[in-house]
Amino acid sequence: MAYPKVLVPTYRIALIDDHEIVARGFAALFSTIPEIQVVATVATVTELLESTAQTSHPVDLVILDLRLSDDSAVGDNVDRLRAAGSAVLAFTAGDDALLMRTAARSGVLGVVRKSEPTAVLLDAVIRAASGEPIPSTEWAAALDGDPELNDAGLSPREREVLSLYAAGAKAPLVAARTGLAEATVIDYIRRVRSKYQRVGRPANTKIDLYKRALEDGILPVPGQS
Repeated sequence: MAYPKVLVPTYRIALIDDHEIVARGFAALFSTIPEIQVVATVATVTELLESTAQTSHPVDLVILDLRLSDDSAVGDNVDRLRAAGSAVLAFTAGDDALLMRTAARSGVLGVVRKSEPTAVLLDAVIRAASGEPIPSTEWAAALDGDPELNDAGLSPREREVLSLYAAGAKAPLVAARTGLAEATVIDYIRRVRSKYQRVGRPANTKIDLYKRALEDGILPVPGQS
């Protein structure tokens, strides 16, 4: 009896790193992963955008070295890549908290150190390619010292609702756990989004809310005791 073939989703990823040995090792590492297609390993954001300008599908995920030799600004690099339709995962030696804070504020999905074991990098890239945030202790530590993370002024009840909703619970489940009406939960989420927007920390999507909850200590960073 023939069984239908299970299709594995394929994600198009690119690496921006100006060290040739890193680029070669990266391409070799992912060459045997069926769900990953490495479409480019380049030295600058401009080079990637020019090489993919005529393609019909955007790069799903760009792994971006935060310190490039062309002196480009991290925030500008992330903004350009996201404007082109790509999610961004920061790839760094982890020796500059300011660069990591800038990347986090610009909307990267997470920060991965170059010294991480291969298994950690593989897992982070596959999860980030599917749009999942990749929190880490380095990311949390950088954000913890960020003077530009303005307090949104959430009430205790708003923080409670956000902690459940951002962790993955849908509005009916949040309502059941908090004893609130579902309409009230939805109103709380609307107010939380509005408060973050007012202090310059947009939370338009559920992933954004998850990031804000991590930044403000409302949710713990996975793997951090």
